[in-house]
Amino acid sequence: MTSTDENSGKREGFFSRLKKRFSNTPEGNTDGSAATAPGSRGLSLGLGSLGWLSDTVLDEELAEELEDQLLVADVGVETTGKILAELKKRAPKSESVVSALRSILNEIVSPRAVPLIVDQNAKPYVILMVGVNGSGKTTTIGKLARHFKSQGLSVMLAAGDTFRAAAVEQLQAWGDRNDVPVIAQGPGADPAAVIFDAIEAARSRNIDVLLADTAGRLQNQEGLMRELQKIVRVAGKTDSASPHEKMLVLDSSLGQNALAQALQFHDAIELTGITMTKLDGGAKGGTLVALANRLDVPFRFIGTGEQADHLETFDPEGFIDTLLATENTTDSN
Repeated sequence: MTSTDENSGKREGFFSRLKKRFSNTPEGNTDGSAATAPGSRGLSLGLGSLGWLSDTVLDEELAEELEDQLLVADVGVETTGKILAELKKRAPKSESVVSALRSILNEIVSPRAVPLIVDQNAKPYVILMVGVNGSGKTTTIGKLARHFKSQGLSVMLAAGDTFRAAAVEQLQAWGDRNDVPVIAQGPGADPAAVIFDAIEAARSRNIDVLLADTAGRLQNQEGLMRELQKIVRVAGKTDSASPHEKMLVLDSSLGQNALAQALQFHDAIELTGITMTKLDGGAKGGTLVALANRLDVPFRFIGTGEQADHLETFDPEGFIDTLLATENTTDSN
């Protein structure tokens, strides 16, 4: 797994940390979410332990139990039904239930694991960051600034959130921390105008990447969603391909509501990437599976903590290993 920290080789991989946190041990199980339920057959899912099912026959009882665990893990009704239907077809022919389940999850999730690659011929490469309030959008911008600078790219930030109190100050703090310029205007300024000016400023300074913040908005706020569409149109006047990335930041702890947000933001502006935050806070990993099944949008990054280096490229194999609590051979330390 890739880390943005130049010293990441010294830092334990995120999925290894998660498996320890959500293991079925008194010290690892911090909130009980991964504990094996009384009367179950060693089955627990939701960034917890699925247990070893290699010698288990997929009978009706186990299928029902697995269905319950998938639903509790926020996989959702539609995706759970798809997984179970496919599992019933494959399990009798597979060497184990867990290997069949792994294959199914891999087929759903892996196609969405597409790293974000900046086109350096597009200067600036504009990344429009969108999401609801509290999703971790501005913090993610700060982490991305560090990520791109570590790749040798020049970065600028655009303070397009002109409504939230202290939003500009928060973004400026991240700019200072990463030593990157921030383009901002006064409170209540037109966000589209701020971002347009930032694109022009970035172009004049030959900046590689422009990270544009936007005000948080609920997916059902039609007026604010139209404002977002306006921002996209205005950015496109500077370059028909701009914004080059429309990235939705989702709070993984919201479960199926995160899926609803993604579907409606995608309907409004045609998302090109998703970053999931707060996976270190006890969120159930099934939301990612539901997203992968319902929405053909790449998973770019996962937020793994509050520090500037706690952002990592999404690794599907590591994620599935963690979800099934099996050995992770892809997670680098």
